[in-house]
Amino acid sequence: MVDTEPFIEEAVDEIENEVGDANAVIALSGGVDSSVAAALAYEALGDRLTPVYVDTGLMRKGETEQVAETFSYMDSLRIVDAHERFLDALSGVTDPEEKRHIVGEGFIREFEREARDAEADYLVQGTIYPDRIESEGNIKSHHNVGGLPDVVDFEGIVEPVRELYKDEVREVARALGLDELVAERMPFPGPGLAVRVLGEVTEEKLEVAREATHAVEEELEEYDPWQALAAVIGKATGVKGDNRVHGWVVSVRAVESRDGMTARALEIDWETLQRLQSRITGSQENVARVVYDVTHKPPATIEYE
Repeated sequence: MVDTEPFIEEAVDEIENEVGDANAVIALSGGVDSSVAAALAYEALGDRLTPVYVDTGLMRKGETEQVAETFSYMDSLRIVDAHERFLDALSGVTDPEEKRHIVGEGFIREFEREARDAEADYLVQGTIYPDRIESEGNIKSHHNVGGLPDVVDFEGIVEPVRELYKDEVREVARALGLDELVAERMPFPGPGLAVRVLGEVTEEKLEVAREATHAVEEELEEYDPWQALAAVIGKATGVKGDNRVHGWVVSVRAVESRDGMTARALEIDWETLQRLQSRITGSQENVARVVYDVTHKPPATIEYE
């Protein structure tokens, strides 16, 4: 476990030393990793830090509004609507790694654009230790590690929580006094819903994944999962009313874990699963069926792509 007070002091000093007298932008997503990195960087740099939240169109339900509210105390917060650019770049792409690299490059180009406006030379981001391990081990590329393009227009990239596991980041978040909603929030992949949609990314599939993930997070809250999500994994035949439909298959996943390196699928009672499938299929006409994923990590990863 991390000794939070010395860590915070050292991280703030590190950011001050690396950035010097220059300006920086922080890649802010609303998750606990980037939120902790933002809080540390804000303490170190003050108004020389520009927090940038990029709305890719791949985010959770209500994410943009929540970020705007949570970080409103940072006067320089910028919210960038880039969903058309990201969806255009992902059009026709089905390979998971290609998706991750497209999203990674898209993010960095948005941050470069905002950095030029803010006259910032450094990028701060919330990369954590498991991100680096999975990218370096070729398990999957993370948008902020293996997904970064070869050429980046920054003097340096600062990663103050790069040696921490997720549970340690949460400890630091609590020590910094971050809102409980942020500190305890479930992990969410950098490429967002793009990796919870198997195959090509479309507006329709994203909306299904977004609404289903919202339902999963609410209905399974009592189980206190480390992570719970919904993914669109294909199409299948169903019956709604008196009509045959060929609709989306939504896979529900809920796991317990310490750090995301390994995970065990949660045992969810039948009544809860039935309530969940009824909510998802009942609220979305284009969903034909819901399945529950019982696979641990390994052999599966937590996310689908």
